[in-house]
Amino acid sequence: MKISLGTDHAGYTHKEAVKTHLAGLGHEVLDFGTDSVEAVDYPDYIRPAAEAVSTGESDLGIVFGGSGNGEAITANKVKGVRCALCWNIETGELAKQHNNANVLSFGARQTPIDDVIKIIDAWLGAEFEGGRHLRRINKIEQ
Repeated sequence: MKISLGTDHAGYTHKEAVKTHLAGLGHEVLDFGTDSVEAVDYPDYIRPAAEAVSTGESDLGIVFGGSGNGEAITANKVKGVRCALCWNIETGELAKQHNNANVLSFGARQTPIDDVIKIIDAWLGAEFEGGRHLRRINKIEQ
């Protein structure tokens, strides 16, 4: 699976750890930056990562920031992206099961990296339930 990553400076170390973890699981990672802890504007890195999901260049995406809020807002501006801000395993699983989220957002200042990796693994292992949830997702896309 191809997974795009994007972050600002606050999420840089989380992105690097997740990139290593995903590669270790055999996933191809598309890294849209940033490449340091030097202050940057998050939309410059989040939008390209989300657009990769929208265009099919990647299957899924994961974005990071200080709180994850601005990153989720930015990703959700891209047509076809359903980005969920997650902070525990349950929110990660439900993001896939109920919302078929194709992008996750994390606040690196809010969620420790060990928890982030567990959440990502749960999201990757979860299945979209369809049914009433599909009807609701279709309403979002209208």
